[in-house]
Formats: sequence, structure tokens, C-alpha cells
Amino acid sequence: MRASDEDRQRIMAALERHTGAGRLTLDEFTQRVGVAADARTLDELAAVVSDLPAEEAEERQRREFLLLLAIAVVTLVLLGAFLGLR
Repeated sequence: MRASDEDRQRIMAALERHTGAGRLTLDEFTQRVGVAADARTLDELAAVVSDLPAEEAEERQRREFLLLLAIAVVTLVLLGAFLGLR
């Protein structure tokens, strides 16, 4: 299936995020952006990011971390309140 400009931009944005996370060097980023810009099909675009973790997995990990952080904060607040009442 043919890739749209939006598809190419989405992949390039993902490459930027992966580079920011340290998964790609600047040289790798530059090379992959060139391939993505020239891609004509969705399969060609998928190949550009095939060795990188899916962003859904990263988002799930981020949400799980924030949930654990919120639980820890609530626990500390409740513990502080309990100790304050004693």
C-alpha cells in the first residue's frame, strides 16, 4: 500500500523520539530519515523502524511508572498523616 506524507512524517517523528532516547545515533537518524522521506510504500516505512521498540510499549511503560509513582506518593502522604496523628 502506498505511503502518505502523513505516514512519512509520523515515522520521522518516531525516529526523532528514538534518537532522543539514545536508541539511534545522529548518523543512523539521518540515514533513516532519508529512507523514510523516499519511501513509497508502508512496508518501506515499517522497515525503517522494524528494529526499534514499538512506541505503544514505551507509552505503557511510562503510564505504569507514573501509576507507581502516584501510589508511592499517596502511601507517603498517608504514612505522614498517620505518624502526625500519633
